[in-house]
Amino acid sequence: MTTPSTYRIPLFCAVTLLFWFSMYTCVPILAAYVESLGASHQMAGLIVGMYGLSQMLLRIPVGILSDRFHKRKLFIVFGLVFSILAGAGIWVSHEVTWILILRALAGAAAATWVDFTILFASYYTKEETTKAIGTLSVYNSLGQMLGILCGGWFADILGWESAFSIGAWVGLLGLAGAFFLVEKFDDGAQKITGRGILQVAGDRMLLTVSFLAILFQLLTFATVFGFTPVYAATHGASKLDMGLLTFFSTFPMALAAWIGGRHLSQRIGEKNVIVIGFALSGVFTLVIPFTTHLWVLMLTQAIAGFGRGFATPVLMALSIKHMDNDKRATAMGFYQAIYGLGMFLGPLVMGAAGDGFSLQQGFILVGLLGCVTALLAQWMLRRAQSAGPVTAAPGKTLSS
Repeated sequence: MTTPSTYRIPLFCAVTLLFWFSMYTCVPILAAYVESLGASHQMAGLIVGMYGLSQMLLRIPVGILSDRFHKRKLFIVFGLVFSILAGAGIWVSHEVTWILILRALAGAAAATWVDFTILFASYYTKEETTKAIGTLSVYNSLGQMLGILCGGWFADILGWESAFSIGAWVGLLGLAGAFFLVEKFDDGAQKITGRGILQVAGDRMLLTVSFLAILFQLLTFATVFGFTPVYAATHGASKLDMGLLTFFSTFPMALAAWIGGRHLSQRIGEKNVIVIGFALSGVFTLVIPFTTHLWVLMLTQAIAGFGRGFATPVLMALSIKHMDNDKRATAMGFYQAIYGLGMFLGPLVMGAAGDGFSLQQGFILVGLLGCVTALLAQWMLRRAQSAGPVTAAPGKTLSS
């Protein structure tokens, strides 16, 4: 019989890929789809942002319950069930209000990412946390990338609704695989207490990387997962073009997650990887309003995707790397809940800017924010060093 150690990591990576595939088939077309139903820019932004709001509300409770009962696999199964229901619901519904509710359900599914990351990291040593998160982030990005590409392609050939249906069917495949995941936790680990929760919430490194993650998610969900496809549509992009645009901005994320999380952070230090990520994302958001050709827009967003791929797994790893095992899911829940605010605010701010001013001005505002945050990250991460030991490159400190 095959032992768990031989199949648990490949199976986990496959389930992760299918989960994010099912969640992201709607991403390249969602804002344009709801606007085709009569929604304003601001309402479209609210629908896109609802995904982040429900995550923000649910991820801390999910993390605490996970640390309390040591049931990571159960939450992963629930996440896939919610993903299937959200995709199937949007498939059959054409009411904007229902789509808003169903996107909140999709956010509840994404809230279980806490348990994906903690269970997968448990398969590695504590010193290999950044490597583990970098590896998982590759399959996260691959799933998003394939879902985005297939969603745009199906919508272009078979109509808007087909993008949601394919997401539900792929989620069903992921659910079947999730039942065979290997649960792992330390039998001697203590269950988290109220005092432990307060200690986690007051951790300086966790608060620092969580704040930076808010701004990073704001950048991402204002642009590639929000209104960049809408901007492309105003220049004649088809549904497939919108899918390709999001695909080419997501593919570099998978490559950069592998390079940044597994290799680059060891060479130049984790702080420097994060700063580079913000700088690339900010600069290549600023140039969006000045592009008029689709291929140029795709190129700029591909480079911005490298920035997102560099920073995202490193920020996530730093949120738990120094934590005791009995506090890790709570810390990850706290981190992911806080960055859910950026998922909510990004499309909301862009939608309001699109209605009140123009999408072009919104992109400039968000791009400047990314550039400023690159400088801010240097100072904040240097100060957070005092929170505890965080490794960087060999012979380097986090501030190097």
